[in-house]
Amino acid sequence: MKLTVFGATGGIGKEIVRQALDAGHQVTAVVRDPARLPLAGDRLEVFRADLTDPGALRPAVAGRDAVLSGLGARNRGDAGIATRLTRTVLAALEAEEVRRLLVVSAAPVGPEPEGDGFLDRAVRGVVSAVLKDIYADLREMEADVARSTTGWTVVRPPRLQDKPVTGTYRTVVGGFPLKGRFIGRADVAHAMLGMVGDPATVKQGVGVAY
Repeated sequence: MKLTVFGATGGIGKEIVRQALDAGHQVTAVVRDPARLPLAGDRLEVFRADLTDPGALRPAVAGRDAVLSGLGARNRGDAGIATRLTRTVLAALEAEEVRRLLVVSAAPVGPEPEGDGFLDRAVRGVVSAVLKDIYADLREMEADVARSTTGWTVVRPPRLQDKPVTGTYRTVVGGFPLKGRFIGRADVAHAMLGMVGDPATVKQGVGVAY
């Protein structure tokens, strides 16, 4: 497949690029600073852009089978960035009539797991209060994606870890795995790549966790 990855120098985005290349896909990695992407290969195109102009992004997405985005805030001071940057990406996709889009959100933005216990609800409440601005940004981003013409999927992981890909995790379409408290960034990338061709995930939020 021909894939474009936004946020390709972030923890999840970099893993999407690496795993996609390992799987034999052609990958366009959209970055602001190419020096921050320590990957190379004949099937990798590094596309430098600042994500402020949809027109400038159109060559990066034209003719692609799917676009995967790891864009989002890295700290509380970045609240608002997910919505702002994703709107630019959406405009480029709609101009080029690219239909498949997968984006990363967060577990607290989606529905609570069925049968969730008191401890998990309490932790979710504390985290949501501390990161309320980031989650408000992600909710707005999700709403923009849902209104778009794309065949979108919103992937909602819990607390992220830096660990090797395992390929062993749980997913719930339209919900979230019970007691799903952690997942590695590499496994989020693995899950997203697996969802590209899965029609059951189109126009759905998908919870993913160990």
